Amino acid sequence: MSNITLILTIIGMGVITFAIRVSFFLLPEGVQLPERLLRALRYVPAAVLSAIIAPELLLPSGAFDLSLGNERLLAGLVAILVAWRTRNVLLTVIAGMGALWALQALI
Repeated sequence: MSNITLILTIIGMGVITFAIRVSFFLLPEGVQLPERLLRALRYVPAAVLSAIIAPELLLPSGAFDLSLGNERLLAGLVAILVAWRTRNVLLTVIAGMGALWALQALI
């Protein structure tokens, strides 16, 4: 791939991403989005976060790993448990990172 093609691809992706994000703000004032769409949009952050985190937990070295030797998966499970019980983001991050560092030191 040439440099020009790469630059044009990056610019094009940026323009498309910007257009998608700004489109909701540029809707005329009288346009009302359907309730079904609004309900679906509430799940977007959780879906995106899951799509980013799941491969890191399940594919730590590029291969599917559900073993007890997968420190990231075990630390992720600790973080999930803390998030479920406390609903505190900061405590979840601290517990998950602490578990990861402890497991990496032990394994």
